[in-house]
Amino acid sequence: MNIGSLLPRHARYRGDHLALVASGQRLTFRQLNGYVNRLCHALHAAGLRKGDKFATVLPNCLELMASYWAAAKTGLVIVPMSPLLQASGLVKLLGDADASLVIGDQAFAETFARIRSELPLIGDDGAIFVGADTPPSGFRPLTALLDGASSDEPPDAGLTDDDVFNIMYSSGTTGLPKGIVHTHYVRAMYCMLFAQAWRMTPESIVIHAGSIVFNGAMLDLMPWMFVGGSYILHDSFSAERMIEDIARYRATHVVMVPAQIIAILNSPAFAPEKLSSLEMLHNVGAPLLVEHKKTINAFLPGRFYELYGLTEGFVTILDKHDAVRKLGSVGCPPPFSEIRVVNPDGTPCAPHEVGEICGRGPLMMPGYYKRADLTRQAIRDGWLHSGDAGYLDDDGYLFLVDRIKDMIISGGVNVYPHDIEEVLIQHDAVQEVAVFGVPDAKWGEVPVAAVVPRRDARIDRAALIAWTNARVGAKFQRIADVVIYEEFPRNVAGKTLKREMREAYRPSTDRSPTP
Repeated sequence: MNIGSLLPRHARYRGDHLALVASGQRLTFRQLNGYVNRLCHALHAAGLRKGDKFATVLPNCLELMASYWAAAKTGLVIVPMSPLLQASGLVKLLGDADASLVIGDQAFAETFARIRSELPLIGDDGAIFVGADTPPSGFRPLTALLDGASSDEPPDAGLTDDDVFNIMYSSGTTGLPKGIVHTHYVRAMYCMLFAQAWRMTPESIVIHAGSIVFNGAMLDLMPWMFVGGSYILHDSFSAERMIEDIARYRATHVVMVPAQIIAILNSPAFAPEKLSSLEMLHNVGAPLLVEHKKTINAFLPGRFYELYGLTEGFVTILDKHDAVRKLGSVGCPPPFSEIRVVNPDGTPCAPHEVGEICGRGPLMMPGYYKRADLTRQAIRDGWLHSGDAGYLDDDGYLFLVDRIKDMIISGGVNVYPHDIEEVLIQHDAVQEVAVFGVPDAKWGEVPVAAVVPRRDARIDRAALIAWTNARVGAKFQRIADVVIYEEFPRNVAGKTLKREMREAYRPSTDRSPTP
């Protein structure tokens, strides 16, 4: 299961096929393979050997994509990091990952210069910069390293299933980031299981605009390389550019987070016929609210997929042919995977009974990097515990209720924000919604709704509170306040940061005193 063998295979047998469009360049598989080989030799010349860790701090670009496949060929371990990290975050993660080299965008030269003394594993030649022909003293431009490097295949690294391919740090939406280890075997399973699930072929055309340091990007990136299709990588997300390029390239597959899908549906440029080539419009990162799913299934029937999963290695998939029949579900496990929902004492829940979602299968990480203690907490008796609440219906399809940590306990009753969000999104003026709990002297916690208005819409807070509280299913679901945002805070993966909203919340003067 050496995923590094995929690119040279395509270069040999379908070398003239368009492989990648990125950073303003169009590369065939033969050209991409040659570029990746040069990077392999450059990394070896920098002193790295199989098992060594190198980090990237890059936006979406050719160099970041090539770094993945250079790691795959050489047995080096790639540690992709968010370009939004501040200096303190970089120090922590680079140190934790034991990275001995970092490839960063030229914009990070000054930051790296400030933190070099705190990173003893990164040597004098351990910082390489993209886009800088004359970087600051002590840093090397990647172009200079590539210019003298061979485009021949690097030496065989003797890779096995158990060799580590990457360490992906969790997004940190629920706590401190943890290094999640994936082996070549795990990523090979990503290649095969998702190519089958998405019905991808060598003729498939993928467009991706989310950051590819996010593990959700591997849902289309790995199967793209497996089948040998074409991958259009945007440097950043723009709803209008996505719509334009889907029509231009006749794209077949897209993976997006809810905020991106919502932006496309609300764009003035949106027209179903422009997206008619799509065979898959895929939501990941967080459940898309039912109201948006209904819109997609109406305008683009037979295309919507949804995935619920953890970077640690368990997923369920809602197939496009189940998108209407099982509306609201996040699907069922793929082949070779299992799911169960359990009570706090570990006993299985009955159908429709809410409990903690657990799973196991071939996508599961061997563990967190250097954190055997956290690994034992997450994986118990071979089952990965998600920390999410949900239930299985009579057919075994999973319905996600909420993150257990996001659950609000109001007056001793469990309140799931997702249930309230499904009500609020039906209001004509609301484009996005996020519900979280805040402390309350009487009830312990009460729900508060953060909303982003639709374009040109005005929201009256008191009226929206009254409208919502008249429609929720129970008194304990009534919201106490509404906070209006122009845009929600998000991490690099596009996930809404409820924790930041909760910390920033200040009660309105006319906040309702009871839920």
